[in-house]
Amino acid sequence: MAHYGAKVVVPIDLKKKPWEQKHPLHNRWHPDIPVVAEVKDGEVFRVEMVDFSGGGITSDYSAEDVKHADQSIKKPWEQALPLHNRWHPEIPPVAHVKVSEVFRVEMVDWTGSIIKDDDSAADVKFIDLSTVHYLSGPIRVVDKKETPAMPGDLLAVEICNLGPLPGDEWGYTATFDRENGGGFLTDHFPCATKAIWYFEGIYAYSPHIPGVRFPGLTHPGIIGTAPSMELLNIWNEREREVEENGHKSLKLCEVLHSRPLANLPSTKGCHLGKIKKGTAEWEKIAKEAARTIPGRENGGNCDIKNLSRGSKIYLPVFVEGANLSTGDMHFSQGDGEVSFCGAIEMSGFLELKCEIIRGGMKEYLTPMGPTPLHVNPIFEIGPVEPRFSEWLVFEGISVDESGRQHFLDASVAYKRAVLNAIDYLSKFGYSKEQVYLLLSCCPCEGRISGIVDAPNAVATLAIPTAIFDQDIRPKAGKVPIGPRLVRKPDVLRCSYDGNLPTTKNPAASM
Repeated sequence: MAHYGAKVVVPIDLKKKPWEQKHPLHNRWHPDIPVVAEVKDGEVFRVEMVDFSGGGITSDYSAEDVKHADQSIKKPWEQALPLHNRWHPEIPPVAHVKVSEVFRVEMVDWTGSIIKDDDSAADVKFIDLSTVHYLSGPIRVVDKKETPAMPGDLLAVEICNLGPLPGDEWGYTATFDRENGGGFLTDHFPCATKAIWYFEGIYAYSPHIPGVRFPGLTHPGIIGTAPSMELLNIWNEREREVEENGHKSLKLCEVLHSRPLANLPSTKGCHLGKIKKGTAEWEKIAKEAARTIPGRENGGNCDIKNLSRGSKIYLPVFVEGANLSTGDMHFSQGDGEVSFCGAIEMSGFLELKCEIIRGGMKEYLTPMGPTPLHVNPIFEIGPVEPRFSEWLVFEGISVDESGRQHFLDASVAYKRAVLNAIDYLSKFGYSKEQVYLLLSCCPCEGRISGIVDAPNAVATLAIPTAIFDQDIRPKAGKVPIGPRLVRKPDVLRCSYDGNLPTTKNPAASM
């Protein structure tokens, strides 16, 4: 498949001076200055630029470069250090930063580039999920006197800037095979599927879901601090109990079919940064280290779609230095990320700044559990968001597809709301698989609208109508009767080869 990203027509080499560039720069206006490139009408193109001084102003703590602005251009900081995909207090930091210092972290996509921009969903179907998520870090944080963040402190992390890695402006949304990862609606959609997205500035579009274009609210899916050994043991004990006994004790397992119920520590697919595989140290830590799949007390995989530019995350510190890690970059995501591989997943970068609030855990975080470690981060949403004025909102209540009543269960209600939205939008020329992926990655808003009026919890899913190239509101006599014409092409998909039953809505449209 051809790459639909912008072609570079004016590249910049940061190692070279302005007059040494492949296309020499200019600093005057005149009609006789010759063109260096040409573009066609309607073509998306990329122009790279140096700063206005031509790189003469540097990051040195001096004003000499301002006085003598003809000095050589400095190369920007780039990270080339081993990644990790587990949480453990003994994974060593790969870098250290001081408070108030703006630093850049670059990340691969959460699968480590396993998912490709091609014409097949086989990479999704057969992915080895023991390797995810690949995180950049850990990063040790110290104050201006070189004193590290300490257990009990609060680490305030500000997102100054973020985006896709230059030259890699594309992403993907997918559903995993039911036998290998599944998703929120895996009992309805058991097949592996994939849609590729391309970026045009702040906008995304997909040839696999035509007629849709929307601005992305780019954010990291994962950002967190390292757990202490005590906290790690708490995680492993409670999650092992759910995985081993939850099928028998949790009635929700009869309605939500994602498996396993918890991803326990495993040496398979384990990466521990600087710790070399095969050593006694690696074997010990790999058997204890927690998977990165769920969000926990340390932050982690919270998938909060609004954590974009200007946001702050207040993370509890459990180990000396905090050991901050991040990854799982998303160009855009809907609330809930319902298809599991459900944002527009991409490689990317963050530019961050940290502050240490000494004693902040006790001061600001209230433990909700048996120990002082049972706390959760606080998030401050930034001022940058897409603006939509018209929404179509779908409601769900805690009654499952068989008609069985559940007691104030918000998960069942949200599942119902998502299914209602999928069935409705499929009337407008989309396959249900297309809508499922779309609702997972477009800027839709999920809400718990009611949680007290027994027996029904009420959840809602609001979809901005402006992302479609057609009016999707109900209208008298406007939707044709009979089979709908599915837009082509559809999402990429594989067959489901398992034998688990598919859940059906008996009265829903086919």
